[in-house]
Amino acid sequence: MTAVLDDQPAGGAQRSRRLRRTRSGQPLRGWSGTTLGVSVLWLSLLVLLPLAAVVGRSFDYGWSGFTSAITNREAASALRLTIGISVLTALINAVMGLLVGWVLVRERFRGAGLLEMVIDIPFALPTVVAGIVMLTLYGGDSPVGVHLGGTRVGLVVTLLFVTLPFTVRTVQPVLLQLDRDAEQAAASLGAPPSVVFRRIILPQVLPALISGATLAFARALGEYGSLVFISYNLPFKTEIASSLIYGKLQDSDSPLRATQQASAIATVLLIASALVLVVLDQLQRRVARRG
Repeated sequence: MTAVLDDQPAGGAQRSRRLRRTRSGQPLRGWSGTTLGVSVLWLSLLVLLPLAAVVGRSFDYGWSGFTSAITNREAASALRLTIGISVLTALINAVMGLLVGWVLVRERFRGAGLLEMVIDIPFALPTVVAGIVMLTLYGGDSPVGVHLGGTRVGLVVTLLFVTLPFTVRTVQPVLLQLDRDAEQAAASLGAPPSVVFRRIILPQVLPALISGATLAFARALGEYGSLVFISYNLPFKTEIASSLIYGKLQDSDSPLRATQQASAIATVLLIASALVLVVLDQLQRRVARRG
């Protein structure tokens, strides 16, 4: 009897160790070390080294050169505009992406398949083509009488077009997997639809919603092709950071200095994107824990 009792804690400890190992990953064995090395090398060549090269080039003229490149009037204006419209695009996408995803999952109507296909068009469409489409529709010769060329509203509308699928496609799978029993129980107890949505549905969808908005922000932050035509590239008004970077790289009078300035602006965009990703990741973790 004692032996049996002594074996139970040992078995429990072994099961606990197995659970911890399963959750945190298996130790490196055999080919695991090789695959890890290849993965790290591949990511280093494709991502880490290019990013490090850009950051390093931005400090070719020291800290003063870096700050001068990003704080001059034109660069500061372009950075503020780019970050501002990217945040606005992400917020609008969060609301409208959830609405569109809800309609596709919860409603039955004719043309749903066509709507699904339309949502994915910005994924397949080259960004330059998207820019031509928006210029044709909202430019100076707009067939609908809406002229958004050279305006910040035009920039936001274009970004909403190219980032449309991100939130919709991240929210849809979560909406499909929601257990409707809790919703029906709350409704049977007299809870209005707004309360059911706020208390039951939204907490479960919120992590996916944050992920979709983050992807939309990241895409908008570095967008160039779709905005280059509709923006008219007006300094201090509609000139975005990507256009300014491209213009700097075309400077033939001082190519080294221009490259350093372009790299400095690109580094600011990189830092902004990284900070938002970190903050939203932490927020998503907290929401998941509360759920």
